[in-house]
Amino acid sequence: GMTGTFHYGLQVSIINSPAEYIQSFIHETWLKRYGSSPSAEMVTLMWSLIVSIYSIGGLLGSSCAGYLCVRFGRKKAMLLSNIPALLGAALMGLSRLCGSFEMIIAGRLFSGVCGGLTQNVHIMYAGECAPRKLRGLIAITASTFSALGKFVGFALGLREVLGVEALWPILLAANAVPVLVQLLTLPFFPDSPRYLLIDLKDKEGCI
Repeated sequence: GMTGTFHYGLQVSIINSPAEYIQSFIHETWLKRYGSSPSAEMVTLMWSLIVSIYSIGGLLGSSCAGYLCVRFGRKKAMLLSNIPALLGAALMGLSRLCGSFEMIIAGRLFSGVCGGLTQNVHIMYAGECAPRKLRGLIAITASTFSALGKFVGFALGLREVLGVEALWPILLAANAVPVLVQLLTLPFFPDSPRYLLIDLKDKEGCI
């Protein structure tokens, strides 16, 4: 769950560093595809869509969080959130290779869905699994790891790291790393006792 919120913070900040490169990529792709340069307004519109569609994805993910938590359980809901995250990372990472800025837009949408899911499910899952004495401390990990993700996103975007023109697709796909960490570790964790007792009526599993 912490890696999920880390992914959210990373994706929020990581888009800022390659802004000029992505706008240049939109211009070049448009020119190759249509044989004429796009207007400055069109490039700005596409860039604004890339940035803002993450929030639309977040809204969709948040809207589904409650249903998925009850239908599949908190742990499985977080595992399911990795699907749009990996899909989004693949789309953004391969966008330049495929010559499609639309793939960045779609990738940001899928990443937003993951962010909306994990921001809600993490707090629910962690709070319900935490020992009573640590519940408050565990609850604040959502904001802590979101902030940490933002910091890492800005650090990766430095020109000395991945913030150069040749590496911006790798920078956008970097959010796959925390997703893979969660996929490898989360299956070994228990499900929420509250979910087991109230939704599955599994008193022994809850205990």
